[in-house]
Amino acid sequence: MSYVVGGAELATDAEGFLVEPDFRDEVVVAIASSEGIELTDAHWEVIRYLRDEYQTHGHTPNFRNMLKGFQAIRPEVDSQYMYSLFPMGPAKQAAKVAGLPQPYGKGGY
Repeated sequence: MSYVVGGAELATDAEGFLVEPDFRDEVVVAIASSEGIELTDAHWEVIRYLRDEYQTHGHTPNFRNMLKGFQAIRPEVDSQYMYSLFPMGPAKQAAKVAGLPQPYGKGGY
């Protein structure tokens, strides 16, 4: 599986995660479309959060830490909210849609 954005094919792993991060918004739109996700402002808020985490730490957090970190921004958010946005698993699917490489295993950080 690969994505074509701006005429260029982006390399992916076997699960469709980008091999190298790509922070262009067009990439998010292409991947979200392939995942069947219609992007809203709420999706973009989570995507921006994960991109910031990736740029700061070099990887994305596991779900528990993702939820805890995001609640620092929006205390009312819970796991149901995150799953309503990214039903296939917020930590992995949101990272994929954000144009980031596949997250670490279950342990994360």
